[in-house]
Amino acid sequence: MVFGQVVIGPPGSGKTTYCNGMSQFLQLIGRKVAVINLDPANDALPYECAVDIEDLIKLSDVLVEHGLGPNGGLVYCIDYLEKNIDWVGGEVETSYKSRTILSSLQRQECYHETRKEVKPQVDCIHLVDAHLCSEPGKYVSALLLSLSTMLHMELPHINVLSKIDLIESYGKIAFNLDFYTDVENLSYLQYSLDQDPRSAKYRCD
Repeated sequence: MVFGQVVIGPPGSGKTTYCNGMSQFLQLIGRKVAVINLDPANDALPYECAVDIEDLIKLSDVLVEHGLGPNGGLVYCIDYLEKNIDWVGGEVETSYKSRTILSSLQRQECYHETRKEVKPQVDCIHLVDAHLCSEPGKYVSALLLSLSTMLHMELPHINVLSKIDLIESYGKIAFNLDFYTDVENLSYLQYSLDQDPRSAKYRCD
């Protein structure tokens, strides 16, 4: 069986650190690992990639040649990758034409050492910086982002609070950590939201 993780998250949420740690862990337990970098803005990777989008297209080149801003440049790079998904080739053979990159990766045919055809099982790891727990408004925004991502990705999904070891440096959080990981009753946040002056100016009576 072939397994894959699609690691996503906002800038600075720890995606590179996660991929580095996960690849080292899997190698230590004897798994074969291939890291594929599809982030055209990440040009300082601390590990070797089996496939790196920068070998196909570079964000810096796109910004100069097309006069785009960072966001437009990223969209251009991903669109270009989607149109050239067969380039991923060697490590991730693509046999089906598909509307999106992720569905191509999920539906591709791979072969085990026995040459028996297998379908890779792909899930999504969504990293969110734990500092968003320090303010109720930010935390609600993070939940909405996670929900939206789950709906758009249409993959088995795991939301992860990253950099949890730094949570104390952001000040005292309103509830115990399990409140933020279990997400059982958001009505408890109402009082904290009412006390936040930045939330008040956006409310209408």
